[in-house]
Amino acid sequence: MTKKWLSVLSAPLVSLVLYLFLSHHNIPQQAALMAVVVSWVAIWWLTEALHLGVTSLLPFILMPLFGIMKTEEVAMQYMDQIIFLFMGGFFLAYAMEKWGLHKRLAFRIIMVMGNTPSKVLLGVMLTSYTISMWVSNTATVMMLIAAVMAIISQKELYNEESRKSISTAILIGLSFSATIGGMATLVGTPPNMIFAGMYAKSFPNGQPVTFLNWMAFGVPFSFTLLVVAYFILKKMFIPAHRNIHFDMSYIQQQHKNLGAIRYEEKVVLSIFVTTVLLWFFRENIPLGVVTIPGWSHLFGSVAPYIKDSTVVIFTSFFLFLIPSRSVVPAAVSVTAHEADPDNLNVESNEPENLLEWKDVAKLPLNIILLFGCGFAMAKGFESSGLSTAIAVRLNVLHGMPIVFILLGVAVFVTVLSEFASNTASIQLVLPIVIPLAASLGVNPLLLMLTATFSASLGYMLPVATAANTIVYGSGDINARDMMRAGIVLDLAGIILLLLYMVTLGNWIFGFKIFG
Repeated sequence: MTKKWLSVLSAPLVSLVLYLFLSHHNIPQQAALMAVVVSWVAIWWLTEALHLGVTSLLPFILMPLFGIMKTEEVAMQYMDQIIFLFMGGFFLAYAMEKWGLHKRLAFRIIMVMGNTPSKVLLGVMLTSYTISMWVSNTATVMMLIAAVMAIISQKELYNEESRKSISTAILIGLSFSATIGGMATLVGTPPNMIFAGMYAKSFPNGQPVTFLNWMAFGVPFSFTLLVVAYFILKKMFIPAHRNIHFDMSYIQQQHKNLGAIRYEEKVVLSIFVTTVLLWFFRENIPLGVVTIPGWSHLFGSVAPYIKDSTVVIFTSFFLFLIPSRSVVPAAVSVTAHEADPDNLNVESNEPENLLEWKDVAKLPLNIILLFGCGFAMAKGFESSGLSTAIAVRLNVLHGMPIVFILLGVAVFVTVLSEFASNTASIQLVLPIVIPLAASLGVNPLLLMLTATFSASLGYMLPVATAANTIVYGSGDINARDMMRAGIVLDLAGIILLLLYMVTLGNWIFGFKIFG
């Protein structure tokens, strides 16, 4: 029997044993059946017995079959409004990619930073961090790795030992900074949006988490972690005495090939900036004695109906409506058609709209299903009574210092995300920390945000993130070096997260950790 089939069959067997164990310990049947669903999905996710997207369909089958929720109720969870925030973010990213705006930004930052190893490392990390705030971490690394490889491949500048050390720093920096940048915004990485969806569903009357207050916490924390990561990599792999200067002609030539900024890039950038500003100023912004009124209140009683997802889908419409003045660049045109076999032989010989449907046909369905699966399981926790059963048994933690609870959550999620995708990790953990918060009598935001940020703190292993896997696949770094740097950054990230939670988080979200 193959390893794959062992993984496939182990999930239902382990879940059956779990059901019998829980039933023997007087757990209500519905709660025990929901635990079966969660364990089955978790095992297949962690072992990757099937594609993550396929596994994400399990709750749609099992929850109605077990009588936990009706089929139509489960189906509703797979199209939560937060999924449209994800889609709109991808529309903006695809438009930037189609017209080369992302490359212009990347090349410009790298050129400005300088040409010594430490300056190139800083430039690459700042570029990766900035872009991954708005574009997926994986896409960011894929976009930049060719330019990075062109820089570090200049063998005539240094001996083999120096080249290996410097290339390791820059490639790992590219990967780490892409993951760190994803923490900064609500649309930066899927776990952030999964959190937003679960929190809104579980606590509809709770303190809202907006694009603004997320960034108020996420940007300072993530940028501090980026600085720490830079100095870790510089100290480990780039000794100060090496007087090496890279030839930046490749980057300069690539930037020159883009030509002057075009009309299409200007319009896409304008729509992008408009979207961000609308996100920022949707709700009131209190500034001490002065409050900047949010624009959504202009809609009166309809204001609560408007979400960040409404904003990005609205602005995305203009991408599909506004015509371009020039043809799509040839290299981009091929990429745009890859997802649709019917368009493989189509040439972009005439202008089209800034964004066409063929450009977004590659929207990752697997991530949408992952979102839906997580929302369905979170609802199942509530409907089946499993969250209540967990909360009762977590009462033993009552009275323990909250800082220790936060540390336990951060360490557990960080370790889990080393072996499972950060998306799968947060979907498994959030439905558990919600009843934990209830049993402790603390603000659920405190534990949920700690878990969400911790899901992006797995840096040690090549399989921890897609970004790590991509740079490891270059063949220029080894797993030991990534693990050595990653474990230091993991520890630093956990410590920084706790410090920011009890200080900045306490101020922004009003956790009242110390009474």
